[in-house]
Parts: sequence; C-alpha cells; structure tokens
Amino acid sequence: MPTFVLDARTATPHFPGIGRYVRSLAQAMAPELRRGERLTLLTGAGRPFQVRGTDTVGVTASPFSLAQQWSIPAQLRRLDAALYHSPYYLMPYRPGTRAVLTVYDLIPLRFPEHSTLRARLLFRGLTRLALSTARHVIAITETARRDYIAEFGLPPECITAIPLAPSPLFEPQPAAVIAAVREKYALPPRFVLYAGSNKPHKNLVGLVSAWTAPASLAEAADADLVIAGPWDERYGEARQLADAAGDASIRWLGRVPDADLAALYAAATVFVFPSLFEGFGLPVIEAMACGTPVVCSNATALPEVAGDAAVLFDPGAPDAGATLRAALERVLGDAKSRQQLSERGLERAARFSWTETARQTLHLYRTIAGTDA
Repeated sequence: MPTFVLDARTATPHFPGIGRYVRSLAQAMAPELRRGERLTLLTGAGRPFQVRGTDTVGVTASPFSLAQQWSIPAQLRRLDAALYHSPYYLMPYRPGTRAVLTVYDLIPLRFPEHSTLRARLLFRGLTRLALSTARHVIAITETARRDYIAEFGLPPECITAIPLAPSPLFEPQPAAVIAAVREKYALPPRFVLYAGSNKPHKNLVGLVSAWTAPASLAEAADADLVIAGPWDERYGEARQLADAAGDASIRWLGRVPDADLAALYAAATVFVFPSLFEGFGLPVIEAMACGTPVVCSNATALPEVAGDAAVLFDPGAPDAGATLRAALERVLGDAKSRQQLSERGLERAARFSWTETARQTLHLYRTIAGTDA
C-alpha cells in the first residue's frame, strides 16, 4: 500500500501562489487515488490543512528551518513513504525516499535588479540542490520547463509540464452575487480590473502609465481602473505615479478574499494582465473562467496559457504603453469584441482542470514509485 507524501507546509498566506497550488492539487488528487493508495499531507504546526480522503501529519519545522533537513526525513521514514513531493525548492535535500519537485519560474534570475546578490545566489544554489535531489521535476507550463532545462542543464526527460487550472470557484456568477460585490466595493458600472501583486515584474507601472498618459483613459473609455491584490510597500512606484497624475479613476482595493474574487472578475468589463514574466499567469485563466474578456501581455508563458482567447500586446516594445492603451480602448469600446473574447475565454479555461492535473501528477507518482501497474 504505497504512501505518497505531499508537503503542504506552504499552504499559508505567506505563499499565496504555491499555497493555492498545494491546496488545489491535494483536493483534486484525493478522489483519484486507487484502492490501497494513501496520500499524506505534511502541514505546519498550528496550521491544520485537511482534505477529505487524505491523512494529515503536523510538523514543526518550517521550509525556512534548518531542522527540516533531519525532521522531515525522519517523518518520511515513519510514514514509510514511497514518494515525497515538495512544491518548493526549500526542502529536505536528503529525504531518504524518491522525491518530486515542482518549479514555477526564474524571476529572481531574470530580474536581478529587484533582489540582492545574496538572494540570487541562494536561489540559484538551493534550486540546483533541489533539482539534483528530485527524481523528477514538474514545471507548471512548457515555457517554464524549457526555461529550467536551459538554465540548469536538466535532461529533458527528467522534467514534465503539468499545467495549473482555475479553482471550481471561478465560473460565471449570478447577477445577485455580482451586485453584492459591486455594492461591497463601491464599484463603478464599467471598469478594467487587474488582480495580482504589485511586484515589479507585474508591470503595474506600465499599466498606470498607459492608463494616465497622455490623458486619463477613463474619459475616452468611460471606465475606471480597479487594482486588487496584496500590496508590498517596497514597490510603491505605480501608486506614486497615479497620485502624481491626479487620476481619480484608479481604485486600489488591496487584498480581496477568495470568496469575492470570482464575482469581482465577473463584474469587470475587461481584465488586464500586463506582466513582464510569468511561469503560468493563473489570474488570466481565472478571469476567462468567469467569462471576462482578457487583455494581457505576450510575455513568457502567457501566450501558452491564453491561446487565442485574449488580446495580446508586447510589454517590451518601445511603444508598449500606447499599444496597451489602444487595446484597452478598442475592447472597451466594442461590445461584440468583448462577447467574442468572453466566449473564447470560457472555452479556453475549460481546457484546464485540476482533475486532469491531479491525474497527470498521480501517474507521475506511480511511475516513479514503480506502482503504475
């Protein structure tokens, strides 16, 4: 009876993206287990994360703790684990059993100006160590897979692309639910939504610049710009730019609870995602799943995810701001185009499912553990 162990210590607010991946994967894998298979989740002490059909074991060592180098292997021995899956490169590097690692992007290396030399050296060195530990690596897109092969010289057969998917929460919303979210956040009748962090690679400065220059897009398009997501005070340039322009059409919601996010997407006239670098770009497919037309950049993995269901622009072009502004103005001004984008987006999002992600992941587990009979 093989026991597969998924390290769920990152299922906390400190790891919003990785945490969502771990929670969604565990919930989708549980009903796909075969008779005799067990899925055990390692969770942080005091942070219970339970999924029906799985076992949960609390551990005290965090992913940042040196103690995990001996405490996690000891726990894996007690569980007689056939396989250990780490969703993060900070992991036990001698787990004592077959290991699988999930990787996402190379942002610290692609944007060195936004991290210290020490942070970059640690990322590169510890990622290399994690990759050498893993029997097999999962990348969240084919783009990310190629990046890791090129950067770290991985044999192509040792890394597999298994995509993410939108949560089942993200779907077209009832009018009453949308109305309630509109009232809660005092949203205007028409607005362009951005959802995500304000880290530099997200290109909020580029978005605000395109919105405000040469004059506010709000007047030409009869819409506001609503920016939602966690805010890191280290990167305040976008807000400073909006304040300097005196543009009252730009709204800052901060972090929005997941319970409101689907309705926020559905309420938006257009969703915009101007990112410079993404390993996947989950908000794009979440917005599509809610039926919202999408305008996004063509950087890194985003064309792979969006397909032909979004209006794409090049964020690195000399005229990127003007191109983004023109795309937003065109989509905002054309109801037929928005309807077509909405329909294509719903079809595109339906191609991504956590059930399929779970099945591919479990197939990999069984192959590595030698139980895929």
